[in-house]
Amino acid sequence: MVEKFIMAGDTALHICDSEQGDKCVVLLHGYLENMFVWEEFIPLLYKQVRVVTIDLPGHGISEVKGECHTMEYLADTVTAALDTLGVEQAFIVGHSMGGYVALALCERHPDRCAGIVLLSSTPNADSDEKRKNREREIALVRAGKKELLAKTAPEAGFAVENRRRLASYIEDLVETVHLTEDGGIIALLAGMAMRPDRNEMLRKSAVPQLFILGRKDGYISEEVGQKMADAHPQAQTVWLPNSGHMGFIEEPDACAQALLNFVMQ
Repeated sequence: MVEKFIMAGDTALHICDSEQGDKCVVLLHGYLENMFVWEEFIPLLYKQVRVVTIDLPGHGISEVKGECHTMEYLADTVTAALDTLGVEQAFIVGHSMGGYVALALCERHPDRCAGIVLLSSTPNADSDEKRKNREREIALVRAGKKELLAKTAPEAGFAVENRRRLASYIEDLVETVHLTEDGGIIALLAGMAMRPDRNEMLRKSAVPQLFILGRKDGYISEEVGQKMADAHPQAQTVWLPNSGHMGFIEEPDACAQALLNFVMQ
């Protein structure tokens, strides 16, 4: 993987690119993560496909652009990155928040999507309760209490029985929260809270779709995930039986195989 900075439109992006492969997979991380969350997942993919990972603006060391990073802005930025890299089409894989970006990209730039993968993500808009939770998190960050997010969010992403085994990953994610710019966290929280429902768009889209869901996800329950799968029979759905929200870390081989089966079909 070649680590570098590129310009995506007027936004400076930190990326890694394997630079080889007829088919390209773009991995978009979730909220309070960065592109290095994929570090041990990439080797399961790069021998068969080109892999690009990106620090989404607001996280990692990519540029923060203003007080609100809408999912549409992020989608346009990822598309501009594909232009810079000379990639005409890619499979857009979005984990959690990254899935919201993938959905916006599918809506705005469907010709650039060879397929989209929602990994522990959903086309639903925020509920009123979820939106209020984001507002509370913004208030915490503005009050200088970001450490409260670090104490709870990373561990909650893993199934209870996996937390001891994967303690080093949780520690890395805690450190990532501390290193993430306050302004970037606020901008992404604001953007997620205002995103629209994209269920109807997804049902009408001709872009191939895959859902990869954990049966023990504390953020997207099995019941909610099943309703999502039932509402989108046009999409393939793969369940990871022993995973929470971080299936690509909890069951990496099964997750990678599901992704490659989708890409190579």
